[in-house]
Amino acid sequence: MMKKNNIIKNISKKGFSLIELMVVVVILSLMVLGLVTFFTGGARSWITGQGQLQAQRNARQAMDIMVREIREADYVDDSSTSISIVFNTPFDGIISYSLPGGSSDLKRGGNTLISNVQSLTFLYFDASANLVDPPDRDIISKVHIDLQVDVDQDSNPDITLNTDVNLRNYGL
Repeated sequence: MMKKNNIIKNISKKGFSLIELMVVVVILSLMVLGLVTFFTGGARSWITGQGQLQAQRNARQAMDIMVREIREADYVDDSSTSISIVFNTPFDGIISYSLPGGSSDLKRGGNTLISNVQSLTFLYFDASANLVDPPDRDIISKVHIDLQVDVDQDSNPDITLNTDVNLRNYGL
């Protein structure tokens, strides 16, 4: 009988106390909480990055369309009422791009080309690279376009694109 009691005493000494189990549960909970925080932050960053990547892709496409059409222009006119450019192309006729006051949508004619535009600037130059201000459609041979897009609406542009466009049909 003595052996049986010794075996029972030895078995009960090999277990964990309640305090040890509570410490382990707290440590594991902190580790899981840290991992969950890490992965949710990573997922949030990935989603934000994807949104900015899509906005950058849309801004580049919009800029490419504007450059391609403005390059073919016979002449360029500027509107003093809003940020806009109007030009004539041999194949498509009169085309306009505008950023109406109070709007963040860049419009091609009446259709929205891209949203979340913070600023759009057109500068005009003559054949000698002199700034033409106010714009004179008879001497403009180059247009500088500056496009800024604010995806997250924090008043800081997330995407800034600028380019110079030489009018191919200038003087023809």
